[in-house]
Amino acid sequence: MLLKRFYDEPLAQASFLLADTATHEAVVVDPNRDIEHYVRAAAAEKLTIVAVTETHIHADYLSGTRELAQRARATAYLSDEGDADWKYAWGHEPNVKLVRGGDAIRAGGVRLDVLPTPGHTPEHVSFVVTDEAASREPVGVLTGDFVFAGDVGRPDLLERAANMKGTMERGAHTLFASLARFRSSLPGHVLLWPGLGMRQEPRRAAGDVARVREAHELGRPQRERSRVRARGLEGPARAAGLLQAHEAHEP
Repeated sequence: MLLKRFYDEPLAQASFLLADTATHEAVVVDPNRDIEHYVRAAAAEKLTIVAVTETHIHADYLSGTRELAQRARATAYLSDEGDADWKYAWGHEPNVKLVRGGDAIRAGGVRLDVLPTPGHTPEHVSFVVTDEAASREPVGVLTGDFVFAGDVGRPDLLERAANMKGTMERGAHTLFASLARFRSSLPGHVLLWPGLGMRQEPRRAAGDVARVREAHELGRPQRERSRVRARGLEGPARAAGLLQAHEAHEP
């Protein structure tokens, strides 16, 4: 399996190309609007992009999923996990396939299993990556804005930025439940590949692939794992700790 990470420094945004080097089929995850990066990378490796997808509806940058799928004549896989307010307006187009938990996206022997991870946004999903040519076990998870190195996605943005009253606390509880399922459902060796890196906010812990490799292999000893537990999130009643943790980082 080939995995190539693209990183936009001003946006602190990461996207990924994963490919089966035997079949030369590729899938792109969370592309930004500058789709030429992915087109050139695929051409350089003699790959055909057969699938394009994203972890959630992005509000902090322009997504390139629709444009890249059309350009590559690939299938666009979009989350169908959200309620009626969180559906894609272009989800009816002929090259689109809506996916839910338990579905899989394939590029040759590279399989991305859809894992619902709501909390940051209601329709958010992560992708559990398996290189079927090498092992039946997953190698990593593309987590989008759900989990970072030492941090988690913000559950308060819908209320703070979009004035959607009552969503902040509900989002924190939903995010906590997603984290609990996430930790219990995955084998200990998987790596986490988040969709955000470190912006110019030194107090935030959102990290890139290198930091994730060091700190967030799920099988590490308890004291070396994510700081979610250290922040006091031992039960749903304490989900407010997520909000307090993020408020502490506000300027």
